[in-house]
Amino acid sequence: MSVTNRYLDAWEGFWRDAPEEPGAVIWDAEPALGAERHLTLFRPHLADPALPVVDLGCGNGTQTRFLAERFPLALGVDLSAAAVDRARRGDPAGRAEFTRLDATDAEAVRALHRRLGDANVYVRGVIHQSEPADRQRVAEAIRILLGARGRAFVFELAEAAKGVLEALVRGPSGPPPKLRPVFTHGLAPAEVADAVFPELFRAAGLDVLATGELPLATTESTPDGARIELPAHWLVAGPRGSAPL
Repeated sequence: MSVTNRYLDAWEGFWRDAPEEPGAVIWDAEPALGAERHLTLFRPHLADPALPVVDLGCGNGTQTRFLAERFPLALGVDLSAAAVDRARRGDPAGRAEFTRLDATDAEAVRALHRRLGDANVYVRGVIHQSEPADRQRVAEAIRILLGARGRAFVFELAEAAKGVLEALVRGPSGPPPKLRPVFTHGLAPAEVADAVFPELFRAAGLDVLATGELPLATTESTPDGARIELPAHWLVAGPRGSAPL
């Protein structure tokens, strides 16, 4: 089973229309506020740092390029062909690899695992943007990619982010400029209950090894110039039997 055409078309339209310059997309914060922070939390749980890393939902590849300097191979995958094209254009030195992948297509995910072998997986803001019926399949895709030796770092918006976003939308000027395209393309973040977040991975046959809270730094600011941050949380997951919480 794969994602709906509506969902795919929404993402293709978003990435086709998004400006090219760094930071133009609301979640495209520099790695110092994203993958660098996350890797500090992730690294102590890696069973094998020499495995490749898959950046699942890589978008324009900002975080993937950072990961490529810290793993033997970094592969950015995204549902959107427009996102993958943009990620390749943003990496003229070829530090990372990029390819299109529908994470809800189990056979395509298994084919990628056959090509790479076991991999570590980095996921930033994919679960809450997935349609409810697809969330479990995304967790199962992560399990497939990990194999027996990989570990996953998953970073997602918390329940409380919904209230922050709603307050931004209701502001005197309406949604901030970088938030408007998200709604225009029908990508308004769906909430995932905090209690459900780790259970998705346990149900997929993974152990949750660590959890925590860390805000998602956006590239948008309030009228007084303060960076907008959204409540978020993270977990590290590994194959069943890898010392769960």
